[in-house]
Amino acid sequence: MPSTGLKRLHDDWPLLTYYQKFESIVALIMTLITGLIIVAALFRLTFAVVSGLLLGALDPLNHEVFQTVFGEIMTLLIALEFNHTLQYVVTRQQSIIQTSVVLLIALLALARKFIILDLHTVTEGQLFGLAAATLALGATYWLLRERHANKGASDA
Repeated sequence: MPSTGLKRLHDDWPLLTYYQKFESIVALIMTLITGLIIVAALFRLTFAVVSGLLLGALDPLNHEVFQTVFGEIMTLLIALEFNHTLQYVVTRQQSIIQTSVVLLIALLALARKFIILDLHTVTEGQLFGLAAATLALGATYWLLRERHANKGASDA
């Protein structure tokens, strides 16, 4: 966490309402837990990839291996983004998590799903559902960005 954010939180602590203090503490605990999960997942991924490559058990050109490794990398990226977002709540830079960030995390999760998807076992309905969800999230994110851009232009 940025030290300036923590310093600001420390300075503002007496001025915060009980709920704001509660929200900051919960977000801090969630940040720490998510950080531990990220470290554990990174260690597991690193160990699996390095040992697999050194022992020759991991063939990066194998499609299933590629899907598994990049699925785990995407999981780490999603967790990092989620943790980064929580830090804003902890340091009171945002009082709530913004909708656009949640949409981006959801789009990352869908991208991960497409990477690990086994096209031999997925049904057309499942694929259509994932595509529809991706389109809906992307369109919603685009609309929010347009609204924000237009609001910023009208404020100027």
